[in-house]
Amino acid sequence: MNYNITLTEAQNKALEYVSEPNDWINHAVNNRCRQAINEICRIYTEYKLNRDEPITVIGKDAMVLAAFEEGIVKTSEQRNQEEVNTALE
Repeated sequence: MNYNITLTEAQNKALEYVSEPNDWINHAVNNRCRQAINEICRIYTEYKLNRDEPITVIGKDAMVLAAFEEGIVKTSEQRNQEEVNTALE
């Protein structure tokens, strides 16, 4: 996946002050993804173990995909929409 971001000239210069922008952005995003993957794997594993269900996938990437496919976890957008819907009821 490719994402584009837009910085003002001042924001870019400020980021250049602390690091090379592409390196910093890649590191920040990859680190946050790593944290989310670990959290999803924990949720998935606990869900399966609490229900005495087998874990049939191998590897973290497969666990993340299975967690979404099985509805064990949802995207932040889905969770936010559910909160809005609940508040409106």
